[in-house]
Amino acid sequence: MYKLLRSFLFIFDPERVHYFSMNGLRLLCRIPGVKKLLAASFKPQGGHQALLTGIQFSNPVGLGAGFDKNAKYLNELEALGFGFVEIGTVTPKPQAGNDKPRLFRLPKDKALINRMGFNNDGVTAVVERLKAWHKKQSAIGNLKSTIVIGGNIGKNKITPNEDAWKDYEICFTALYDYVDYFVVNVSSPNTPGLRELQEKDALKKILSNLQQLNSKHLNPKPILLKIAPDLTNEQLDDVVDLALEIKLDGLVATNTTISREQLTTHHSLLTKIGAGGLSGLPVQKRSTEVVQYIHQKTNGQIPIIASGGIFTAVDAREKMEAGASLVQVWTGFIYEGPAIVKNICKGL
Repeated sequence: MYKLLRSFLFIFDPERVHYFSMNGLRLLCRIPGVKKLLAASFKPQGGHQALLTGIQFSNPVGLGAGFDKNAKYLNELEALGFGFVEIGTVTPKPQAGNDKPRLFRLPKDKALINRMGFNNDGVTAVVERLKAWHKKQSAIGNLKSTIVIGGNIGKNKITPNEDAWKDYEICFTALYDYVDYFVVNVSSPNTPGLRELQEKDALKKILSNLQQLNSKHLNPKPILLKIAPDLTNEQLDDVVDLALEIKLDGLVATNTTISREQLTTHHSLLTKIGAGGLSGLPVQKRSTEVVQYIHQKTNGQIPIIASGGIFTAVDAREKMEAGASLVQVWTGFIYEGPAIVKNICKGL
């Protein structure tokens, strides 16, 4: 059924389809009884609980950052069975992102290319939505929602790299009371110069400052770092050493890649699309390699959330056997549809 719907939706602009679909789902969920019906259809049945950094997840399948950038669709995504949703990337100030079109499908490769550029409403607007979400949960007596919320934070495009740590601090402080964990994003290829922050000294300044702020709270929130699949082993070693040194709570491996190797899509189309981060099936192998490398290098000391090319239970199991504790989907959700969480959990 979804394949038929997908073939129709794929006729239209990807970004427009994204908002059309999610806004349509939101309208449906406002009809009495529809959310329960959706949950009955798509939520995994049985015990699939997972534990990471002291947080209990209803299941190990989450939605990666970039899908619900502004915390608009938590209610709907909960109905589809996601164990956790990573909102963002959130920046201190609102920003429009890069020029459109900026999201492209590569159906032959089961992939996407995006150069969104951290388009979001800014941390103040996101916090207000999260406040409303938590208030609604309390009002209906759902004191502990089944969905875990992660806050993926970044810097504004206009902020120079030497001041980047201030942007991460602003977002961390503002979101602290409303998310369950944080992910520091320095690995998107779509903000000029951002990936330079993955170098050890720059990264240490950002993460050490957040850890210091975190330690002042009675119940510190887990802080994870999202890394690129394009890092060399030497760069991965630097990340691992730093993570162990400052007692980082985990890593998200991996973000999108700037590589265009071994794609089926014709090079003329790739040239026409231009720059952007590639996600989906083409990044699957490298993502697993990075997960495995980190897991072996640290003897499993650093928890890992795996992201990259996860479409089925077989893909998820591959990541977990490589050393991941949880998995995130994004491109897989677009290609496999709303039953992806249920199908992965069933297969696991």
